[in-house]
Amino acid sequence: MTEDASNVMEAVKVYKALGEPTRLKIALLLTEEKNLCCSDIGSKLESVAGSTLSHHLKQLTECGLLNLRKDGTYIYYSVNRDMAIKYAPYLLR
Repeated sequence: MTEDASNVMEAVKVYKALGEPTRLKIALLLTEEKNLCCSDIGSKLESVAGSTLSHHLKQLTECGLLNLRKDGTYIYYSVNRDMAIKYAPYLLR
């Protein structure tokens, strides 16, 4: 696969992940507040069930838009700024 094709596939994954309103809200939240754990994100979004939130975070992490950091039993999420600059500059406005 050429570099251009690889970039296209990467972009498709990011746009597909951000195409769901809850995931877009999560990404926007994490651009404002860095290093939030799942429960913190859930309390700020309020209307998202824990299992659904985990699924959304997994999608955003797998496409490369979120970084995660494990600390004991907690996982903290933050936006991968390089990916956001490249494919989703709207998040960084």
